[in-house]
Amino acid sequence: MSDIKHIVDQNSERYLNELFALLRIPSVSADPKYKADVLRMADAVKDSLIAAGADKVEICPTPGYPIVYGEKFIDANLPTVLVYGHYDVQPPDPLELWTSPPFEPVIRNGNIYARGSADDKGQFFMHVKAFELMLQNNLLPCNVKFMIEGEEEVGSSNLDGFLAANKERLSADCVLVSDTSMIANDIPSINTGLRGLSYVEVEVTGPNRDLHSGVYGGGVANPINVLCEMIASLKDSDLHISIPGFYDDVIELSQAEREALNAAPFEVEEYKHELKIGDVMGEKGYSTLERTATRPTLDVNGIWGGYTGEGAKTVLPSKAYAKISMRLVPNQSPDKITELFKKHFESIAPAGVKVEVRPHHGGWPVVTPTDSNEYRAAAKAMQTTFGKEPIPARGGGSIPIVASFEKILGLKTVLMGFGLDTDDIHSPDEHYGVFNYLKGIETIPYFFKYYAEMKQNG
Repeated sequence: MSDIKHIVDQNSERYLNELFALLRIPSVSADPKYKADVLRMADAVKDSLIAAGADKVEICPTPGYPIVYGEKFIDANLPTVLVYGHYDVQPPDPLELWTSPPFEPVIRNGNIYARGSADDKGQFFMHVKAFELMLQNNLLPCNVKFMIEGEEEVGSSNLDGFLAANKERLSADCVLVSDTSMIANDIPSINTGLRGLSYVEVEVTGPNRDLHSGVYGGGVANPINVLCEMIASLKDSDLHISIPGFYDDVIELSQAEREALNAAPFEVEEYKHELKIGDVMGEKGYSTLERTATRPTLDVNGIWGGYTGEGAKTVLPSKAYAKISMRLVPNQSPDKITELFKKHFESIAPAGVKVEVRPHHGGWPVVTPTDSNEYRAAAKAMQTTFGKEPIPARGGGSIPIVASFEKILGLKTVLMGFGLDTDDIHSPDEHYGVFNYLKGIETIPYFFKYYAEMKQNG
């Protein structure tokens, strides 16, 4: 095993070039115009698994985009690790804010710039290359199954059905996921929790057509004005969400848990400097680390209506729209929160407009154990390659499938991600460190080694 770093270093250029080939495919699942590219990406993932040495590799159809499955079964007496990742990416918009084209990967200042570089092509492909490395050097101590999906960025709506229909094929001892981040390259950490999600789109309709703002302004409701007022009312002056019942199921952290969370390395001045903001902002009574990991949120992700083109057009619009996401914490149900939002938002609409709330997708919050073999194996692997023990840390994002792995397959997940919060995932100029990519390929074989040893020793 001591030669792993040397092998990674020797093959680093090839590993990067192969990743670049995947990053050039614009596999945007949210936009139908990219459908052919998403399907082409599925084929590319299949080819990469075959080239790495996986068996029974196939593209499994779903009502949406397909799931790519592959495996390498060595011995029934060995543990089996199910590796999950996703090959779809977020839309690249706004394109004008990218320094280089989003699907033309380049390396600048030690980072790979491209949409999907960190989320999640660079991270799932580490597992493909680590698997190839282990297989070629007779270092694979576990059975491995790969399940790489194409709809994570749009809610994984077809994955639960796939899990339920393929329980035997997907049977394993644990799930290994790299779709999260670390605190820093010199402060490794392992994610021990994820927030859930409720995502909705709202439509506010006023008059039956766009109107001249001089002729009708002041006489009828302006849907954009009304929408902004309705959204503003969803939080009080302490930035506490004002939807009735929203916090009913929230499990409050104990004082000891809050102190442990806030003991993680964090410098608020560095945080502000990195984001170019004058100050932090959030729910009163909680630290930034608590707000971004253990408290529920409500945020507008997009808002539009009326005229937004060049120059002026004095129009009073017929309609206004917004996309709103709510991040959830244990024990909040995404379905319940969506219904609470819908009921409240409709109830606060003035008589001059009509409101429609359209639910999109959601996911349950999860907390992963730190006393499991898979967590201990991941911690020992990162300690081996980073030279220091990783810190357990809660994450603010959502991976809906993690709750489904436990509910449907009865499997616990370890979230061993190698990204950084500064990777600008979902934003222009998304990037992933060359160091992080190669360090992931180096670390993953140690996870398999230590996990097999721990399972063997009981």
